[in-house]
Amino acid sequence: MRNTRIASLTGIGAVAAFFSVLCSALTSATATSVSEASAARDPLWQYTHQTPRWERCDAKNPAAYQCATLKVPLDYSDPGGRKTDIAISRLRAGSVKERRGVLLLNPGGPGGPGLNLPVGPELSLPPAVKRHFDLVGFDPRGVGRSSPVACGLTREEQDAEPAYRARTFAKDVRRARAVAAKCRAREGDRLRHLTTRNTARDMDVIRAMLGEEKISYLGFSYGTYLGAVYTQMFPRRADRFVLDSAADPAAYGRGMFRSMAQATELAFARWSTWTARRHATYHLGRTPAEVRKTFWDLVARADRRPIDDNGTPLTGDGIRAGRAMFFRVREAAERVAGLKRTAEGGKPDPSGTPRPAPAPSAFARDVPPDNEAASAWAVLCADTRASWPRDPERYRGDAIRDRARYPLYGDFASTIKPCAFWTPGSEPATTVDDSSSALIVQNEWDPQTPLAGARAMHRALRGSRMVTVAGGEGHIVHGTNSCADRSTTLYLTTGRLPAGDLTCRASAGSRRNPVRGGPGAGQGDH
Repeated sequence: MRNTRIASLTGIGAVAAFFSVLCSALTSATATSVSEASAARDPLWQYTHQTPRWERCDAKNPAAYQCATLKVPLDYSDPGGRKTDIAISRLRAGSVKERRGVLLLNPGGPGGPGLNLPVGPELSLPPAVKRHFDLVGFDPRGVGRSSPVACGLTREEQDAEPAYRARTFAKDVRRARAVAAKCRAREGDRLRHLTTRNTARDMDVIRAMLGEEKISYLGFSYGTYLGAVYTQMFPRRADRFVLDSAADPAAYGRGMFRSMAQATELAFARWSTWTARRHATYHLGRTPAEVRKTFWDLVARADRRPIDDNGTPLTGDGIRAGRAMFFRVREAAERVAGLKRTAEGGKPDPSGTPRPAPAPSAFARDVPPDNEAASAWAVLCADTRASWPRDPERYRGDAIRDRARYPLYGDFASTIKPCAFWTPGSEPATTVDDSSSALIVQNEWDPQTPLAGARAMHRALRGSRMVTVAGGEGHIVHGTNSCADRSTTLYLTTGRLPAGDLTCRASAGSRRNPVRGGPGAGQGDH
């Protein structure tokens, strides 16, 4: 009996095992057929339905802060072809009950890594926002940990904007040509696909992979343009979009640099007036004209004999390159007065000492040293190649004319750039013109994305509202003005835009340097 019982159970087990294998095979076959059918209907199915392997980003941050790497098509017109990596991070919402979805973050650039934004000290989101959203950071394609572009650029080749000088122009042309040639030699056809439109598509893959019908977004500087391109391409998948320090979408490209030159002259005029009223403090002149003369005399003196700027010789062009300081009148007055004292035999001005950059997280190390510059040019030039003349003499003429019109920065903005020799992108840039309901926040005195550009973005996004910080100085509003921050928080947590455009007053004495800048931000934006 016992043996019969055992035999019966063994037989039953064998039959069960057979059906288990059969069912498994059928399930696998069904899943495969479903997958193949889905892929046939949607060529991006393999990307939007991938399962990321989340891991702790690093030991210094909470274990809840996790990172993963996704695969996306290098060329979205050929989704079965080459793939590229996108590094993403996530910090889950603090409340399951209040959770709205995901808030995708971008720090600006192009070329700005955003992987660390969810936990970075530069982002100070209030608890209410953190309860409502998973904070999702990512390095855009070609940046940081996302298959970083590298061209082998020297430190000199990474200098974005030399001043125009007749005696050095031929050298500047060779350098711009060399940057483009090095990137083409190292990266080849990949350069064509490092575009803002493809980054927007990557954002939509992130959205789908996370299982979200829509995404919300907080983008700074160039990130405002990226956000606007996303809303243009995927209007039904955009939820609550905040654009901080907005770029003019129609001027993106060469016009972006030239708009900075015009805005710098306005800021310089304002600074001259402000400083003249404080001659007793800074001793730079009793009238705006005297202040301007003092500054230009200092520039001429530094061109004849560079000023010792804490061990670094500072030329007149070097002083002009720091044009962003004039958007913060007090800092500029202190800086110019300090340089003047040094030039007259005093001690070097300590305000010119560069501050060390924060160390990257363990997940974001091993990035090529020229990646930030290389990726910035790669995206900007691929996006806007059509706006850059090929003839170097066009740049010479424009630089001479623009320096006469905008003496502080005109020649920096208009002289030759690597984009003159770049490989065109895979498709034209996006025309931004839709009814998206974004919230735009903007300082009146912004050195990188001038107020006029933000107003142009506001007009292009017809359903948007704009919060302007009157008297607000510097690049990026986030964390510097409580009035503007309240509007941002209310919109993100409730979805309610202001009934109309708002004006906030600058907060006295509050200024930190959050997030990062846009193109050219390294040029003296202290």
